[in-house]
Amino acid sequence: MDPMTEALLGDAPAEVLERTPVPDEYTALHLRAEDAGMFSGVTGDKDVRASLRVGPVPMPELAPDEVLVAVMASSVNYNTVWSAMFEPVPTFEFLKRLGRTGGHASRHDRPYQVVGSDAAGVIVRAGSGVRRWRVGDRVVVSPVHVDDQQAATHDDGMLGTEMRAWGFETNFGGLACYGVVRASQLIPKPAHLTWEEAACIPLCGGTAYRMLVGPHGARMKQGDTVLIWGATGGLGAFAVQMVRNGGGIAVGVVGSADKAERLRALGCDVVLDRTEFGIGGDDLAPDETIRLGKGLGRAIRAETGGDPDIVFDYVGRATFGLSIFLAARGGTVVTCGSSTGYQHRYDNRYLWMNLKRVIGSHGANLREQWECMRLFERGHLMPTLSRVYPLDEAAEAVRLVQRNAHMGKVGVLCMAPESGLGVTDEQLRDRIGPDRLNPLLETPVPVA
Repeated sequence: MDPMTEALLGDAPAEVLERTPVPDEYTALHLRAEDAGMFSGVTGDKDVRASLRVGPVPMPELAPDEVLVAVMASSVNYNTVWSAMFEPVPTFEFLKRLGRTGGHASRHDRPYQVVGSDAAGVIVRAGSGVRRWRVGDRVVVSPVHVDDQQAATHDDGMLGTEMRAWGFETNFGGLACYGVVRASQLIPKPAHLTWEEAACIPLCGGTAYRMLVGPHGARMKQGDTVLIWGATGGLGAFAVQMVRNGGGIAVGVVGSADKAERLRALGCDVVLDRTEFGIGGDDLAPDETIRLGKGLGRAIRAETGGDPDIVFDYVGRATFGLSIFLAARGGTVVTCGSSTGYQHRYDNRYLWMNLKRVIGSHGANLREQWECMRLFERGHLMPTLSRVYPLDEAAEAVRLVQRNAHMGKVGVLCMAPESGLGVTDEQLRDRIGPDRLNPLLETPVPVA
């Protein structure tokens, strides 16, 4: 065990961490540029375990506005699946583009990429320009990597042309023992959560908050009916909680009886199994969209008395046509991703003639991330962790997400040697109760 790891696991104070050397290299889940063509011409299963590697990478230097975070835990997001399949383009193209901006950005253009867009951990080094954070601070990391010298960033961090997803469009991401993070990505870690619980929140929790609650999204209000596709997924399970917490009616759609049961345990108001309506995971022809949409729409109206005011869609190609059809007259479809494909087909008549809106949403700015995390700090929202893997099995965790064989969020222990560590407010944790804290937690099963 190297001196820094020993100090961190022994809860050493900040002054000890400051004088303890950081290692020259660290363990990380990463991709190699030499492998970028491995799936060329493959039309079947592109198993991400073939491209993802766990092993040592060099420790990069810090820019003045950055900190080095010792990552105790991380979690898997679908963007790591895209990276590992090298789709829609190899993410090494993003690193080259970032590197061309010059200065410290040139560090990102390497023949390897450390992936991962979530993290919780401890600051062990801070750049000379960092003012509000110190070595020893316990933090979670927003995945939104912005240029604070761009004008648009000061209106909304998501609008700057240099906004990037950390660990997807940048290097040195969170599925590793260390992460290089801009100070503008940092949020205090909720004291009652474990490392892995906290790490599962930022990307999906912040994204769902912006989509539903923040001023740049659908602006859900009390009494709104919200249709949530993939309601036990990483995004969907947060969305269900936010709808119910905000006085809305959550209508969750899942793809199996097991997921339906878990969704009811999460407290979803209306639970629908799409397979009972003949809806699979494939793109639908326009006439099939209308036929199947009518059946699903009747079921929603029978349960709620009306059509969905908001449709929450991150599934993409397999659901987007239905989302447009099902939204109420004057309703809103808010979308942040396309895990089943990003080229959508829909009947535009149902959009324009019924005065519906489509809102594109991406990540969350730092203010939204802080406001979202405050809800977790106060016990109003709960982590959606379902399984936890060690870092040396992180490729298996990504494979689970690739196959959509998971519920909620899949956590990865990085420097934390076991689950359950990192809690500094046991009283709040006891008041909330362990059952409420982890409503989706399950026993791991082998990954095919």
